[in-house]
Amino acid sequence: MTARIPAVGIDLGTTYSCVAVFEHGKVEVIANDQGNRTTPSCVAFTSNERLVGEAAKNQAATNPANTVFDSKRFIGRRWEEPCVQEDAKHMPFMLTNNNGRIKVQVIYKNETRLFYPEEISSMVLTKMKETAEAYLGVTVSEAVITVPAYFSDSQRQATKDAGIIAGLNVLRIINEPTAAAIAYGLDKNIKDERVVLVFDLGGGTFDVSVLVIENGIFEVYATAGDTRLGGEDFDDRMVDYFIKEFQKKYGKDITSNKRAVRRLRTACERAKRTLSSSAQANIEVDSLYNGVDFYTTISRARFEELNSDLFKATLIPVEKALKGANIHKEAVDDIVIVGG
Repeated sequence: MTARIPAVGIDLGTTYSCVAVFEHGKVEVIANDQGNRTTPSCVAFTSNERLVGEAAKNQAATNPANTVFDSKRFIGRRWEEPCVQEDAKHMPFMLTNNNGRIKVQVIYKNETRLFYPEEISSMVLTKMKETAEAYLGVTVSEAVITVPAYFSDSQRQATKDAGIIAGLNVLRIINEPTAAAIAYGLDKNIKDERVVLVFDLGGGTFDVSVLVIENGIFEVYATAGDTRLGGEDFDDRMVDYFIKEFQKKYGKDITSNKRAVRRLRTACERAKRTLSSSAQANIEVDSLYNGVDFYTTISRARFEELNSDLFKATLIPVEKALKGANIHKEAVDDIVIVGG
């Protein structure tokens, strides 16, 4: 009798994605060909090839107009939505209106090409599929894909379409905080009733769910969130802050130079990670603009000040979810923090 090929679970994130398989009684998050358990949700197009993951992200500064990231912010959305217009302002690549549907315009193999966001996402999913296949040694055809709890029906369908384009039979689309609670419940082997609040702050989206776990049964009582709040918004604040600092110091505005802004963003993201464990971080970008080197620092206190309103904004969905579940905060047994 042939062993059944397991389905995989894919977390298709705004900034990073990962793939896992349940085998030998536990969940195994699979490392990619670089040895990392998360892969940048980034696709780049060059004159001779298409790159996905680390390879795409690593050349973003030199090829910003053809390096596509954050496709999850646009998947299943319409061109006329205000949030699409706002997000488009921050993107170094071009977005176009195709009868109300969004398309990404890039130069690929010296030709202008247009892709729907779900086509870009399918390329990331294909990378996840290949990562799983390299580990398992078999062809993977079935998957469960996670989405933010607040995704609309059209966003969920577009995510499913991305899976189909990638050659996957999408068994189920499940909410990210629910997936986190299931992983937590399986890991802790919870038997008695526990009220769990999942606080999932990702790269581009934020979700809160209140669940009750008892005897392996997971019941979602309430969900709240913001599909446009995440780590990248913290990066935006830092980038804006340092663009102003550079202009003040050197009298030069770098906003129109996509390559310079992309390099500054990469430095800001690196500094943000450093601030998780240090009180201060350095920003060092050689020849940022017109041959001018940019060396500066940021303290954790300043970072918190720049983002204080965003941090406070995360409390609104928490209160909304607790109210929706009709549960007082004192009754919450466990808080599961996800993302980052």
